Amino acid sequence: MNFLKLRISSPEKLVFEESELLSVTIPTANGEITILPGHIPLVSKVIHGEIVARKRDKEHSLITTEGFLKLSAAGEIEILSDYAERSEDIEIAKVERAKKLAEETMREKKSESEFILAEAELRKTLLELKIAQKRRSKVKGI
Repeated sequence: MNFLKLRISSPEKLVFEESELLSVTIPTANGEITILPGHIPLVSKVIHGEIVARKRDKEHSLITTEGFLKLSAAGEIEILSDYAERSEDIEIAKVERAKKLAEETMREKKSESEFILAEAELRKTLLELKIAQKRRSKVKGI
């Protein structure tokens, strides 16, 4: 059986690297796509959302902001993202503090550029909270 290999990097670090994957679901500018072994080579823009990488016995969940993906004929997926994080590494208390700060900055609206940056941070924190809570629900079996 053929498998996929996934590598996700951000400017700060290598976020995720795994092989022997059965499928990878990625949010793209053209909609969510699921890549299976044997998929044709592809280059696409990645958008805010959840990446799900599935193995036989495990599912990995990650969040991503904007970036790009490249899929080779050999089934190797490379994602370069402005920001990416494994769902299990998301610290809810830290994210909630960042969310409050972004909301306060948006309310104060000191400048247009600060508002735009705060809005992007708010979108990211809301996504992090959603994915982290979803993962914790699965772990608890709810």
